[in-house]
Amino acid sequence: MNCRFCDTALEHEFVDLGSSPPSNSYLRAEQLNEPEAFYPLRVFVCEKCFLVQIDEVKNAHEIFDDNYAYFSSFSKSWLEHARQYVEDVSGRFRIDENSRVVEIASNDGYLLQYFKQRDVTVLGIEPTLSTATVAREKGIETLTEFFGERFAKELSRDNRSADLLLGNNVLAHVPDINDFVAGLKVALNPDGVITMEFPHVLQLIENNQFDTIYHEHFSYLSLYTVKQIFEARDLEIFDVEEIPTHGGSLRIFAKHGGNTKHKVVKSVEDLLAKERWTGLQTLDYYLRFHPKVDRIKNHFLEFLVEQKRNGQTLVAYGAAAKGNTLLNYCGVRNDLIDFVVDASPHKQGLFLPGSHIPIVGESRLKDSKPDYIVILPWNLKQEILDQLDYVRNWGGRFVLPLPDLKIL
Repeated sequence: MNCRFCDTALEHEFVDLGSSPPSNSYLRAEQLNEPEAFYPLRVFVCEKCFLVQIDEVKNAHEIFDDNYAYFSSFSKSWLEHARQYVEDVSGRFRIDENSRVVEIASNDGYLLQYFKQRDVTVLGIEPTLSTATVAREKGIETLTEFFGERFAKELSRDNRSADLLLGNNVLAHVPDINDFVAGLKVALNPDGVITMEFPHVLQLIENNQFDTIYHEHFSYLSLYTVKQIFEARDLEIFDVEEIPTHGGSLRIFAKHGGNTKHKVVKSVEDLLAKERWTGLQTLDYYLRFHPKVDRIKNHFLEFLVEQKRNGQTLVAYGAAAKGNTLLNYCGVRNDLIDFVVDASPHKQGLFLPGSHIPIVGESRLKDSKPDYIVILPWNLKQEILDQLDYVRNWGGRFVLPLPDLKIL
C-alpha cells in the first residue's frame, strides 16, 4: 500500500483495530442469520507527508449507497453549527442572492437550507440517494453524484462553478484525495472561497479518539498535510479555525493560488507551529498511539463485565458510526449492552453491524429505566445529557468511554 497523496510506500502502522463491518451498514432483522462481511481496520502513517490513512478495503460506492442511514438534521447542535456558519461566512464573504453556494456531501440539506432562506442560489452534491431525497423535499437542488475532477468539469461547463464551495466532514471520506482536491480547483470561481471542515488528527491522538476510525474515513488529517495536498493543486489555505465539532476539528479557508483578494492570516502559521510543537511532524508521535487504545479497551470491558455481575442493566445512546468502532474493537455484544437508543427513525428497528445490538426509540428507555447509559457519540455529550436529564429521576447514570472511562 502506498500513500494516497504522495505515493510513498507505507511501512509504519499507526493502529490496528482488527476487523469490523462498515460502521454504517446497519442490519435488518432478516439479515442477522446471514454472513456478515468484516474488513481490516488497520491504519498507517506516511513517513514523508504524515498523512494517516487506511486502505480502501471496501469501495466508497458500496459504503455511500442508496440506503445510507446517517441524516445530519437529527442533531440539534449540528443544525445550530450549520446555521452559525452560514451567518458568519455570508457576512465575511458577502454571500447574497447574486452568489452561488455549492456544498459537497450536502446530506439532507441540513446546511444549504439556511442559505436558501437568504435567497442564495444553492446546489448540493450528495452521493447517497436516501439523504439527497430528503434534501430535494426541502426544495434544495441536489445532484446524486460523487465529487471529483471529472464531475467538477461538468459543473464548470454548465456555468455552475461556486463562489463558495464547501464540504463538512467529507475531505476525510474520499479515497482519491488528489482527484477530490483537483475537483475543488476546477469547480471554484476565480475569486471564490473554499471552506472545508474535518476532524483534526491532533485531537484524535491527544484525546484517544480511536473510535473515529472507521472504513468511511480514509484519511486522518492535520493542517500540515492538508496544506501540502492543496498546494499540489495550486490552492492556498489563507485562514484556519479550530472548532469544537466532532471532538475537535479544523475549518480551513482556501483560494486559488493567484487570488490576491484574500491575504494569508497569522492563524495558519500559528496552527502549523502548534502541530510542530505537539509532534505531528515526527514519526514517533504517531507510533506511540496504539498502547493508549488498548488501555481504553480494557477499562471499558472491565466496567461492563463488573456491572453485569452486579445485576445492573446497561444500554447505550446513539447508533453512531464511532460507537460501532468502539463496540466491535472491544468485542461488545448484546449480552453486555441490551439495546441502543437513537433519535433517527431511519435507524430504529435495525441492528448495529457486528454487535447486532437492536436500535430502538427513546420510549424504550423510559419503559426499561436502565442503571447505566453508555453515550456512544461523545461529541454530542451535552446535547444528550440535556435531552435525557429525566434519567436521573430513577437513579440512572451516564457512561463516557472516551478519552478515559468516566461515570456521570
